[in-house]
Amino acid sequence: MDFTHLPHGDVTLANVTVPACLIGQSGDLVTTDVSISGGRIAGPQAIAVDMKGAMVFPAFVDMHTHLDKGHIWPRSPNPDGSFMGALTTVSNDRTANWSAKDLHARMEFSLRSAYAHGTRAIRTHLDSIPPQDDITWPVYQSLAAAWAGRIDLQAVCLIGCDHWTDDSGPFGHTADLVAATKGGVLGMVTYPVGDLRDRIRGFFAQAGARGLDADFHVDETMDGRVETLRDIAELKLETGFAGRVVVGHCCSLSAQEEVRAMDTLDLVAKADIDVVSLPMCNLYLQDRSAQGTARTPRGRGITLVHEMRARGIRVSFASDNTRDPFYAYGDMDMIEVMREATRIGHLDHSRHDWVTSFLTDPALTCGFEAPSLAPGAPADLVITKARSWSELFSRPQSDRIVLRAGHQINRTLPDYAELDPLMRP
Repeated sequence: MDFTHLPHGDVTLANVTVPACLIGQSGDLVTTDVSISGGRIAGPQAIAVDMKGAMVFPAFVDMHTHLDKGHIWPRSPNPDGSFMGALTTVSNDRTANWSAKDLHARMEFSLRSAYAHGTRAIRTHLDSIPPQDDITWPVYQSLAAAWAGRIDLQAVCLIGCDHWTDDSGPFGHTADLVAATKGGVLGMVTYPVGDLRDRIRGFFAQAGARGLDADFHVDETMDGRVETLRDIAELKLETGFAGRVVVGHCCSLSAQEEVRAMDTLDLVAKADIDVVSLPMCNLYLQDRSAQGTARTPRGRGITLVHEMRARGIRVSFASDNTRDPFYAYGDMDMIEVMREATRIGHLDHSRHDWVTSFLTDPALTCGFEAPSLAPGAPADLVITKARSWSELFSRPQSDRIVLRAGHQINRTLPDYAELDPLMRP
């Protein structure tokens, strides 16, 4: 097979390897045929191509990203790799540089990368401390319209919990911006402040009044004493908040006593809260010496994904930051996320359905159309030469084929040099 080109039009991709859970079967990987007609998954077609065991996935969903921060590393690197170094550096860069022109160029660069790698839906967080909200949200809205039909987009406002106000303060205006945006989600970062529970109650009330879902950054620290996740779960139950709630990071769970951590997870399950784990960024930032000394990290930073899945909690994985002070690397590539999550979280010797955490689970959490290999689904596919998990995760699969509506797309990635003018003082 010439892996670089597939026949145009209606075709059967014969002898492909797919995760059994994606076609309603038990077990791990299975060999099957996938047929395409009229841009959708269909029954057997007259033209068949022997794919020689190539692995096939539906196009991916990346449900926790920061498109507005992406690619500022060349002009604003993290001085010491620490979490506080990232916070300070991003804050300074945002104040100095985040014009509409700057945001549009960097955000579109990331979207072009994600599209070339085979992603069909993205949720992005947007820094929304005034006056940045009035700059960033119109840029996002224009990009969402321009990319419609290629990448489905959602946006979440991002503020620290100490910046939250009721509707009479600045956050009321931000919440209205979110509500006026198709697919907008209300978001906040939680950390220990004296009146946090009152702030979360008010936040849920604002989201509920506007019919919005909620998305929290939670406990992004290896300090086991930090457990705002419990507050969110208890208050969702107390208030009866009806929207979807997702929490990201939850790193401190991995540093807590087992009994306490498991009790918190029982609360999360009871409250029907979904979780997104960001293993690459958390591995980069957590348990790092803030002084830049040569100290080997002891903790991985990943949250308790196995224990969550065992309790029926929906767990997803996502890219998080890309080439910014929170994570110096990354390329909006969900195969890379899947590979690194498998290595960091030891996903390879437990259950056979972890692949759903990069596809159907994030789609269900966000309300995107679920990726599928079922007849009638869009023929949005990612095809790799790899024939097994070991082959898939051993190489970057840079020669993968991406189909959208059954047609092979141009996978040329944008050149970093395009961003050079933005990086000059």
